[in-house]
Amino acid sequence: MSILVFGKTGQVAQELQRLVPDATCLGRSAADLGDPDACAQAITAHGPRAVINAAAYTAVDRAEEEEALATTINGAAPAAMARACARLDIPLVHISTDYVFDGQGTRAWMPEDAVAPINAYGRSKLAGEAGVIAAGGVHVILRTSWVFSAHGNNFVKTMLRLGQSRDALTVVGDQVGGPTSAASIAAACVAIADKLGQGDVARAASGIHHFAGTPPVSWADFARAVFDLSGDTVTVTDIPASDYPTPAARPANSRMDGTSLLRDFGIAAPDWHADLTEVIKELST
Repeated sequence: MSILVFGKTGQVAQELQRLVPDATCLGRSAADLGDPDACAQAITAHGPRAVINAAAYTAVDRAEEEEALATTINGAAPAAMARACARLDIPLVHISTDYVFDGQGTRAWMPEDAVAPINAYGRSKLAGEAGVIAAGGVHVILRTSWVFSAHGNNFVKTMLRLGQSRDALTVVGDQVGGPTSAASIAAACVAIADKLGQGDVARAASGIHHFAGTPPVSWADFARAVFDLSGDTVTVTDIPASDYPTPAARPANSRMDGTSLLRDFGIAAPDWHADLTEVIKELST
């Protein structure tokens, strides 16, 4: 039996396919998260040794107008997956987000901290967390942040694209978080799934854990690192988030404490600078 992955074209899903070539990855045509029952049926049909949910509604701004759809995909579908996994005694690794917090303060968020999402996307992801927990099966909810890779749409690729035609950019400097590579997230998910399958002692680590790049950095300083590594000469000027309004509010503080993941699974927070170096190297070849 192999790992069953929900997601095929997303950043983490593509890295999972690289890392575990024999994993079964289900795209939208095979398992539409808009149909939660179909997701549960797919788990029953495949009978995997573990499930990783790397699929989600991720259009943060559009979710303000499509909250019902976002909640079905990010809330009801993971809950249905979790119930199916619980029935079959299969561990589930579900990827969540820092957006379940309100982004206040400067302290790194702990898994047990109170949640209070400030946008529709965050509320939809919190609904998924609640559904996974309520199912009562063996699971890990892995909250992460600021995902980047050589695939799809993300901040790093946007900066590199803009840097080709501009010599100066303004970037938000008062939002701080931990950029996290999709490759590191994929590796963490597989390691977690493997350990959750090792018996009752390992399964005691079920619950919510945080996994985000270190050290914390602002979007503006992250942009500077991108240009330093790419060799593009671009001047980055910090601006407040209030100067870059978006339909969905973003948390100012996305710092994440990964102590519990290191304690329970031996997985340390990744160095985003090292991962960024690899991504830029891949994009330049």
